[in-house]
Amino acid sequence: MNKRDVDLMGDWQRSCRCGEPREEDVGHELTLMGWTRALRDHGGLLFIDLRDRTGIVQVVVNPEVTPEAHEKAKRVRSEDVLAVRGSLVRRSEETVNPNIATGAVELMAQELRVLNPSRVPPFPVDDEVEPTETSRFRYRYLDLRRPRSLRPLEVRHRMLTTIRNHLDGLSFTEVETPILTKSTPEGARDYLVPSRMHPGKFYALPQSPQLFKQILMVGGVDRYFQVVRCFRDEDLRMDRQPEFTQLDIEMSFVRPEDIFAMVEGMMARVFKEVRGVELETPFPRLTWEEAMSRYGTDKPDLRFGLELVELSDPFRDSDVAIFSRALAAGGIVKGLRVPWAAGLSRKEIDDLTGLVGRYGAKGLAWIKVLEGEWQSPLTKFLSESEKEALGTLTQARPGDVIFMLADDSRIVNEGLANLRLEMGRRLELVKEGLHAFSWILDFPLVEWKEAEGRYTAVHHPFTAPREEDLPFLKEDPGRVRSRAYDLVLNGMELGGGSIRIHSPELQREVLSLLDVKPETVEEQFGFLLEALDLGAPPHGGIAFGVDRLAMLLSDSPAIREVIAFPKSQRAVCMLTEAPTAVDAHQLSDLYIRTLDIPIKGKAGD
Repeated sequence: MNKRDVDLMGDWQRSCRCGEPREEDVGHELTLMGWTRALRDHGGLLFIDLRDRTGIVQVVVNPEVTPEAHEKAKRVRSEDVLAVRGSLVRRSEETVNPNIATGAVELMAQELRVLNPSRVPPFPVDDEVEPTETSRFRYRYLDLRRPRSLRPLEVRHRMLTTIRNHLDGLSFTEVETPILTKSTPEGARDYLVPSRMHPGKFYALPQSPQLFKQILMVGGVDRYFQVVRCFRDEDLRMDRQPEFTQLDIEMSFVRPEDIFAMVEGMMARVFKEVRGVELETPFPRLTWEEAMSRYGTDKPDLRFGLELVELSDPFRDSDVAIFSRALAAGGIVKGLRVPWAAGLSRKEIDDLTGLVGRYGAKGLAWIKVLEGEWQSPLTKFLSESEKEALGTLTQARPGDVIFMLADDSRIVNEGLANLRLEMGRRLELVKEGLHAFSWILDFPLVEWKEAEGRYTAVHHPFTAPREEDLPFLKEDPGRVRSRAYDLVLNGMELGGGSIRIHSPELQREVLSLLDVKPETVEEQFGFLLEALDLGAPPHGGIAFGVDRLAMLLSDSPAIREVIAFPKSQRAVCMLTEAPTAVDAHQLSDLYIRTLDIPIKGKAGD
């Protein structure tokens, strides 16, 4: 088929979409339009599967009834764009297809137009064939014709529609904030945009609308939300893109409990309307300290048990050198009892040792608890009192294995947290279809960065400290707990937020604690401080990763599946091949000249 065979659409108007005709429409004259999924020749009769985003309908072309349409149909190829006029008829009983919604009917063609022929596609546009990921995203427009690939985008749409309706019912106002804004580099690296009208100066693409939404509260907006595009120029992972979508929410005159109630109601409605799942509310709440103690992470997967156990006290004067040395250096000893795992082979235990080694652990201590004896290279070094304390604290029973790590708290917690997840998978402890939400509260306000020689904000510099901890800001900042909170689902952070600092004096004090120089404070945050000084109400909010939530709701393996045109792990658009070089005149207009120098640390390297 060539371009001479293209027909004009003319005054034809689509009656309905391909997946919509039903038995009650039999006898109606219909005009359908879509793509050719398949063409079958049954002894002169031609059968065309016509497809659009709603489904497939069978078109029958009879040479004795419509010879002109039949001649055209014989030249139709896969993915040609067609328009067909005809009469809807009921299929014979033996030809009904129960696997498709239109399987009881078919369209008897009277006239057929080829609106646009297609060359042979680079891969079959069919759910039954899985093309390579490179091909899928290089030809994303073909990939999206497949129901499997389109479904996550439809789930995303339903999710956002439900969220907007819910927040509108709670008197929220959707407000758009600037995309071209000021660089305030306190988080990830900014994407910079040069200004033609102001040579040598740059806008930044927003990493978050944080400061604007706080200023909206000063403006009396009271309840704000936005589905907003955000940008972070950082190394990529499977669940991270350089541009992403955030559901941003802020409220005035609120406590954390008000935000929890609002979010829980919203999540319950989203899961019910999008997935048909009833969530149990309120969600469990754990302090950050409790989550780290019991699970080794501030993103605990609560779909199964296997909690960590603090074992430092019994081993302070132990003959087990790895324990005593770690404790003398200010570290900790923690254990994980895994029930009915005593059958693990030495190779399997070596593999688990390699797993915790990825997080800095120098080894993995283990004890197999058997009837009447404990098996382990450690047993000869353990005193009877240590064995008794270990059995009591872990509640070990015959058939169990006790795993132990001794090191600084970060290595121990990360190692055992990931060992816990691995054993949960191996023992199939995670129940399918379970949605275990939790709130994590009372994060530390700041943490000391040895390499930088300063404190940094655990969340961001605008998070309010707990009021009872304010006296520690000057004398012992590490003890200060924040009024921050994260929402976690099945071990994945969905979003985070906090009650904000609304006092300009306290905001200056926190920025000073973070070693932000006074002149930098005024240069980067002066507009915020001025707003706080003009009657800022107490306020707080939360933000969610839209892509991540849509990924979970659609059971997609990665966030790129719920993004229409995602970037690769090297931050490249596989469709357009952006970023690309630009014309020298464009650079000249921006007063920019590129330098031919080696670049280190490129994303994905």
